[in-house]
Amino acid sequence: RRSGQAREWLWSEITESVRAAVESREDLRRLAESLEGDVAAGKAPAAVAARRIVDALETAEGFRERRKGADAMIGRLNHVAVAVPDLAAASAVYRDTLGAPVSEPVDLPEHGVTTVFVDLPNTKIELLAVLGEPSPIAGFLERNPGGGIHHVCYEVGDIEAARARLEARGARVLGDGRPKIGAHGKPVLFLHPKDFCGTLVELEQV
Repeated sequence: RRSGQAREWLWSEITESVRAAVESREDLRRLAESLEGDVAAGKAPAAVAARRIVDALETAEGFRERRKGADAMIGRLNHVAVAVPDLAAASAVYRDTLGAPVSEPVDLPEHGVTTVFVDLPNTKIELLAVLGEPSPIAGFLERNPGGGIHHVCYEVGDIEAARARLEARGARVLGDGRPKIGAHGKPVLFLHPKDFCGTLVELEQV
């Protein structure tokens, strides 16, 4: 009985420690509150929401330390962006056919797109649709009328340091080279696809 109680106390301490770590950071607390609302409203499975919180906690608390001194600059794959001609139809495919949690559309006029995020246990899919003119994905959809993968987004700890390092190595940053606020409310940069194996790369600061 004592052994069983000790095990219960262990897991109780782990649970409380993780919860305290989440509540100690404003960004993690906001994420947890948002996901709690999604779970309560039936918009996201509890397991998916929990995985997102754990992933965010790992990134915040330990990821940078584990990578300190290593040559790697990028962290987690934040999302894969897919440009689509019909956002409602694409959302239905992920929600109804694949059974994934799908967000409501959000217009981003400054980026010329409307976005929908599909939450997966290990990353996200960002569905992109044209919003206004000019839109950065309009040309892509003209070449790919059925839609397709537009870019991949990786997380970095310090976007200004990442830009300096990339430019020192000859990589081209698109636009004026200055970070802009992306769909998650965080600074982002886009890198020229010709420098990265033909793939448009987005960096997002975590």
